Amino acid sequence: MKPLQVTVVGAGMIVHDQLLPSLYQLRRLGWIGDITVCGRTSKGVRQLKESAILRQAFPDQDFRAVPDPRELADQPQPARYREVLEAMPPRNLVVVAVPDPLHREVVEWALTQNQHVICVKPFVLRVEDSLELEREARSRGLFIGIDYHKRFDTRNLMARRRYRDGLFGEFRLGQAWLFERWAYRRSNFQTWFTKDATDAFTYVGCHYVDLVAFITGLRPVAVSVYALADRFPNGVEGYLWTDARVIWENGACLNVQNGFAVPDVAPGANAQGLVLYCSTGQRAGRLEHQDQFRGVAHAYVEPVPEYGEPLYRQPNPDFFEYLPYEGPGLQPSGYGYRSIEALVQAVRLVESVSEGDRLQQLQKIDRDGLLATPANSRYNELVTEAARHSIKRGGELVWIEYEPEPRVLARS
Repeated sequence: MKPLQVTVVGAGMIVHDQLLPSLYQLRRLGWIGDITVCGRTSKGVRQLKESAILRQAFPDQDFRAVPDPRELADQPQPARYREVLEAMPPRNLVVVAVPDPLHREVVEWALTQNQHVICVKPFVLRVEDSLELEREARSRGLFIGIDYHKRFDTRNLMARRRYRDGLFGEFRLGQAWLFERWAYRRSNFQTWFTKDATDAFTYVGCHYVDLVAFITGLRPVAVSVYALADRFPNGVEGYLWTDARVIWENGACLNVQNGFAVPDVAPGANAQGLVLYCSTGQRAGRLEHQDQFRGVAHAYVEPVPEYGEPLYRQPNPDFFEYLPYEGPGLQPSGYGYRSIEALVQAVRLVESVSEGDRLQQLQKIDRDGLLATPANSRYNELVTEAARHSIKRGGELVWIEYEPEPRVLARS
């Protein structure tokens, strides 16, 4: 089939670290043709163009940058993506990688231009938005996929199969944690990660809520989140520390802690993991994933450009790494790449069938459940919306209902 034209909306960290290199590799395979990256400013796309690791790994690849990276004024152009998407031929692909509160408007615009969509997590912040975007996509025979890339970590696929084979018993209590580095506080996050827009649980806690549902098949039914505000260096306040409790339909409870708290001198990129305590009634089961240390420790003699200091590192070989291969530059590997590969392949599958068979193909992807779509992972939007309500109410328990229509509600 004809290679897909791709426009990436956003030019931040996740584009550099995962999305753009994955798309470059898929272009090497012939799946993708032209790539455009549309940033908010010329500075963002210029930094991508000048990235040493991207140049080393992909000497054979490049992208069209919007705005022009040679522009020095660096004036924000937040709506520039609209004209870029308008100019795309229909039924290609838009990758949405903008701050969480902007997902809805960018996804909606992409759909109105008849483009398939891959969106970084969390998809949208309200369940109503999820429903409306799904209806719009279905009416046009378009695919929406959400990059919950932890699903493609081998340990999580193993856990899903073995839990559903009954080898752990039933999930009863659990703990999950994901803390990002303190350096996030000095990044572009301080321009958008505000109290009224998002919080640490919404931003990264969603990974483990999605993962527990992915592994167990259970749905969350209630959420409470205590959020602690802190200030960025620019003085803006954000909910940079959160402690959440998620209740599941079988009565199980998952505690999730999140924040921007890992010391910059720590050897790992973050601190994260999952423990599920399970039971058959007669025997105990337990699932534990220590996700921040993957058994690899390096002590370098000089700083590595993509890591910087410190010299002692505990790199994660499983998420996203560049490896030698037979071709030019380096080849990406890991579950970060595999997730994008699978999402792009879903778009290709939809485009490979006749117009009359597209709905059936989209429904099959939903049923298979390996890729997150609005239809099969709507619990994520319900949890996010409930969490935001809970934070505003000082940690009050907020309930989730699925029938007759999905919604959140506070109960006395």
